[in-house]
Order: sequence, then structure tokens, then C-alpha cells
Amino acid sequence: MTHSTGSVSACLPIHSDLDLVRVRQHVREMTAQLGFGLVEQTKLVTAASELARNALVHGGGGQMECTEVTSGGARGLRLVFSDEGPGIADLDQALSDGYTSGGGLGMGLGGSRRLVQEFSIDSRRGVGTTVTVTSWIPGPPRPREAP
Repeated sequence: MTHSTGSVSACLPIHSDLDLVRVRQHVREMTAQLGFGLVEQTKLVTAASELARNALVHGGGGQMECTEVTSGGARGLRLVFSDEGPGIADLDQALSDGYTSGGGLGMGLGGSRRLVQEFSIDSRRGVGTTVTVTSWIPGPPRPREAP
């Protein structure tokens, strides 16, 4: 799938609980501006909240880049969370259902992955972690066929 990327609309620091609030507010505003429905807005805000908290708690802080993206006429929002923390020791475990190290919403990386259409993670011991998620605005509902 070819994605053309727009310019980064925001690069927000993640260094405090107040920054977590700002991340959630920004993602909520961007999804509303782009025309995401309320359910899709909530899914992306929830994933963003969890990923930002991970960057703060486990990565010692970091940042979120928020970018509007397009692909074949579809529009979406890409969020990139990065930190320079210790990295994730066991990525498979961290992505497994039900795994949480505590302190977040209890959904972990696996839960965040289920809330978005695209999810990728790059984590290197001693270098840091980058998680990229993208959600696309669903197309118009298909007309129902007559019985």
C-alpha cells in the first residue's frame, strides 16, 4: 500500500503527566478535524494514551509526532511515539495479550495494536523504542441491497 505523507502537524514532548493530557487532547482534536467518527476517535486516543504513557514510564520520556496521511484517496492519521529508553527486552511478551507491566490502562502494546489499522514497533536495547500507528477514516457506508 502506498502512503503519501503530509507534513508533521505536531511534535509533542512526553515528559510529564501533563504532557500525556496534551497528547490525548491533540489526537482528539486532529481526529475530529479530519472527520473520524466518535468510535474511531476514541480508539486512536486510547492507543495514543497508552503509547505515550509507555514512552514516559518505560522510556524515561520521549515525543509524539502526529501526521495526516493519505493513500489512494483515503485519509488517516499517523502517530509516531519515540523514546531513548532501555528498549523492550522481550518484544513478543510485551505484545502478547494480557501482558502489562502495570501503571497504564492495562491494555499494553497488544491492546494498542488492536485499536489501530497499522502498527509497527522498533525497539533496540540501550537505544530506545519507536512505535508507529496509523488509523484510517472509514469510507462512506455501502448502500444496503434491497431484499
